[in-house]
Amino acid sequence: MADSAAVPRSEFTLRGVLLGIAITVVFTAAQVYLGLKVGLTFATSIPAAVISMALLRLFKTGTIQENNIVQTIASAAGTLSSVIFVLPGLLMIGWWAHIPFLPTFGACAVGGILGVMYTIPLRRALVTNSDLPYPEGVAAAEVLRVGTGSREGQAEGQAGLLAVAAGTIASAAFAALAAAKIFAAEVSAYFKAGAGATGLGASSSLALMGAGHLMGITVGAAMFAGLAIAWGVLVPIMTSLHPIPGADAATHALTIWKTEVRFMGAGVIGAAAIWTLGKLAAPIWSGLVSALEAGKARKAGGAAIPRSEQDIPIALVGLISLLMLAPAGWFLAQFLVGGPIASLTVPLVVIGVAYVVVAGLLAAAVCGYMAGLIGSSNSPVSGIAILTVLGASLMVGAAARGVIGPDVTQALVAFALYVTTVVLAVAVVANDNLQDLKTGQLVDATPWKQQVALVIGVIAGAIIIPFVLEVMNGSYGFAGAPNLSAVAGTEPLNAPQATLISTLAKGVLGGDLNWSLLGVGALIGIGLVIVDAVLRKSSAGRLSLPPLGVGLAIYLPSAVTAPVVVGAVAGWIYDKVVAKDKAAQPAKRLGVLVASGFIVGESLFNVALAAIIYFSKNPEPLAVPFAPAEHIGMILALISAAVVVFGLYAWSRRAAAKTAEA
Repeated sequence: MADSAAVPRSEFTLRGVLLGIAITVVFTAAQVYLGLKVGLTFATSIPAAVISMALLRLFKTGTIQENNIVQTIASAAGTLSSVIFVLPGLLMIGWWAHIPFLPTFGACAVGGILGVMYTIPLRRALVTNSDLPYPEGVAAAEVLRVGTGSREGQAEGQAGLLAVAAGTIASAAFAALAAAKIFAAEVSAYFKAGAGATGLGASSSLALMGAGHLMGITVGAAMFAGLAIAWGVLVPIMTSLHPIPGADAATHALTIWKTEVRFMGAGVIGAAAIWTLGKLAAPIWSGLVSALEAGKARKAGGAAIPRSEQDIPIALVGLISLLMLAPAGWFLAQFLVGGPIASLTVPLVVIGVAYVVVAGLLAAAVCGYMAGLIGSSNSPVSGIAILTVLGASLMVGAAARGVIGPDVTQALVAFALYVTTVVLAVAVVANDNLQDLKTGQLVDATPWKQQVALVIGVIAGAIIIPFVLEVMNGSYGFAGAPNLSAVAGTEPLNAPQATLISTLAKGVLGGDLNWSLLGVGALIGIGLVIVDAVLRKSSAGRLSLPPLGVGLAIYLPSAVTAPVVVGAVAGWIYDKVVAKDKAAQPAKRLGVLVASGFIVGESLFNVALAAIIYFSKNPEPLAVPFAPAEHIGMILALISAAVVVFGLYAWSRRAAAKTAEA
């Protein structure tokens, strides 16, 4: 794209920074709730871009590049909030009773800033000179272009804002009816399968369907394959081998999935992530070489580097990365103060810092690559966390060999979880950074300004996360935590990933981890890698089955993944139907905006609901006395979801046709 530095324009502005921070605060709260409730987070770039455009329309000097900076800052909400996949484990094992601000902020801020720095050398290799699709980055760029068109009076831009608003209102209303118990929270059916049992559940969630639309049919197919493997093969087999006397089909199937099949899914994700790391060796090296060459060119005469190719200088990137190791060491040391393994502070801190450097670099590379392949919402965060906690636990256990005491194992598990949190923060921000830089490339933004903006978003998100986590802890609490401080009568949050991660850490350090389940999963993962490679080769790259997507659907609850599959299929059908229209591309863009609205509406409603529960001390503040029976609620939810999705897709198609005529 041509360099437009000579054209006066606003890009990195004070109002944009403040707006980005404000959106970050709100969306971080939404992400924390959604992640703890259902085990998934979503990319916030698109809804942030929509809100930014709506507000910056009030200023005549607002530009697409300024909107891009706002969404870049706000996208930190969709990244750092993923630390909730680990941090609640510290409550579940009884190490914390409440969420302390400083240690939580430190892990998020240090890891997040390192995540930005680690991915800067990868930008040219994985964004500029890559054919990776970056689905959410491209979608965000489309949203920004639509917003610009709306500001200029273009019909499509105005229709786009209506599409987001309609999706948001519909999704929030749907979630409100579920909270009122008029709709069933989950549609499910379980049954006996010979000596075993199986079934399937699906959450009544327009947000998850919207996420599926954004992820696309490739990821949807991978998750469908994972559901088929988990609930069509593994659960029936394992329930047959391990009967539970007196248990009904649902209890039997869900118990075996949780205690056995889920660990196989963890093995699948681990194997797939390791394979991805191996494939990334060349891009990592070429990206670093390219960044060093750019630094030399800058010194020789900066004019040789176009504005659209200017990163934060690689020397400064290296310096910041080194400087961040000091606070990393301090936070790790403070975590051990006064505990039963305080005498091991020096060796454990050295191990922890070294692990953050090495594992963080590898995690940044994997997540950055996968963000480009399948999008931020479905990146291998869980797989990275699994590998990270296994490695951290093994290293911490080796350092503490010979140290005994009743509380030593608990302290070692807690330290391994805290180190994993820092590495996970590196991974998820890296995952988001390259997605944002792809958006910036498409709207002619300046890379270094985006990179600075993301650091600002990281700090804002790191400040708000401890407070939101404590609100959730006070409202619901976490399943298995010995120090529950939740509202009486509420159902504790399962926090599925945090449960899995803490269980793995306890298993490694306690010596009772069932490695055979992970091994079986790893073998399945290897098989999936081979299948994916064959598909890609035989179809010349047109078909694929991302192993990480399959693994996620094996070890995440079907209630989470099934709606994503439905959303992916619905979005694919919609795109196929409108492909023959004259206004095919506007129709597809409006479909993306409706799906984005689904995500925004439900997430923000649920954050408000959590706050109501927290302050009212009522576990079900919106429940109505005339709620129908559960099976009726399931039928109502299914019919309503179908009507809403079909209706808004049909409206999008008609609106696109009208914009083409305008």
